[in-house]
Amino acid sequence: MSTLVSTGLVESVVRYCCLCMVVFYNHVTFAMQENIEQRHAIKFCVKLNKSATETFASLTEACGDAILLRTMVFKWHKTFKEGRENVEDDPHSGRPISSTNDQNVEVVRAVMAKDHRLSVRMTAEETGLDKNAVHRILTDHLHTRKICAKLVCGAKSEPVRNLSGFAGKTRN
Repeated sequence: MSTLVSTGLVESVVRYCCLCMVVFYNHVTFAMQENIEQRHAIKFCVKLNKSATETFASLTEACGDAILLRTMVFKWHKTFKEGRENVEDDPHSGRPISSTNDQNVEVVRAVMAKDHRLSVRMTAEETGLDKNAVHRILTDHLHTRKICAKLVCGAKSEPVRNLSGFAGKTRN
């Protein structure tokens, strides 16, 4: 690690990653601004009583390849024709950003304290959470690991005991 730090490779990689993030952010921001500008143009064409096809042709001539999809132009044309004034996207509800909040962690912890032999699927059914969310809580927040089909707390696994019943058996 000291060789990488002394050569400046790490600093170069960090600078490159930061530059990539800035370029990506600027690209996304620019694309969003272009979309808003094109919506203004669509709204203007609606006020001039141009058809959706004429509006699309005008936008294609003005913007070239950086144009909205034809279906989106027609959609916005229709909404502006119906009386919409706002060119911004409507806020929409989606799924929550994360279902691994402190309350859900405590619910899963309580269920596992009651019966630590429950599978992820059974824990998900009992808590009403998604299987992936329960798995993420168990591994990332409660630091459990799967050992012999059981979730066990702690980072170290216990030594395997009493394997004498399996000695000498081979698979053919």
